[in-house]
Amino acid sequence: MLSATTKLAAQTIPERPNPPRLVNDYTGTLQNNEIQSLESKLVKFNDSTSTQVVVAIVSSFGGTDKSDFAYQIGEKWAVGQKGKNNGIVIVVKPKVGQERGEAYIAVGYGLEGVIPDATAKRIVEAEMIPNFKNGNYFAGLDAAVDKIIGLSRHEFSATAYMKKTEKSPLIMLIPFIIIGIIMLLIRVSRARSYSVGKNVPFWTSMFLLSNMGSGSSSGSGWGNFSSGSGGFGGFGGGSFGGGGAGGSW
Repeated sequence: MLSATTKLAAQTIPERPNPPRLVNDYTGTLQNNEIQSLESKLVKFNDSTSTQVVVAIVSSFGGTDKSDFAYQIGEKWAVGQKGKNNGIVIVVKPKVGQERGEAYIAVGYGLEGVIPDATAKRIVEAEMIPNFKNGNYFAGLDAAVDKIIGLSRHEFSATAYMKKTEKSPLIMLIPFIIIGIIMLLIRVSRARSYSVGKNVPFWTSMFLLSNMGSGSSSGSGWGNFSSGSGGFGGFGGGSFGGGGAGGSW
């Protein structure tokens, strides 16, 4: 028996596009040339591998969860090939006003081993959301599609992609480094003023100021800092079983 949310999703998702299309923007978010560029890329990918990737940009998920919405599009439109279940559905609800933007990548049965849930989530978080936050939805979708194509074609593995996009510890330290430089510049500025005003050599004044501030700075330094159609022939009857992941911004 279908759950209430699944029934709701089935009632609110768009009908299968006719003529069939892989990129479907129901919000006017993308420019026509951007739609054509993505469509052309995905049609070529479908023609060469039979793997189908659908993009659906909507203004609402109809009161249901983004994951259910994506899965129901996959099932209702039959994305992917029957028997292979090699379909992927990317749904995006752009951020409008105070309402959060949301995105989800649903992965068909046949691709769950190639694009595990953690990898789908990383694609959303590393490729899509940073661009979406800047209002560049095409760049985010294009980058996500490129990673999905690369993974599906075994150009690189999910493990390799995860390692490549893992945040370096050095990157995590950048805010602290910047604060340190600012504090150093402030101290240098004070030392120069002290040296000029007191007629004391510059490096002597630096030493004196360093000692004067050591007691107070030790308790309030780093420890308290918090950081259109392109010739697509049609869908093939694929199925989805719950693989995928999403995010919001």
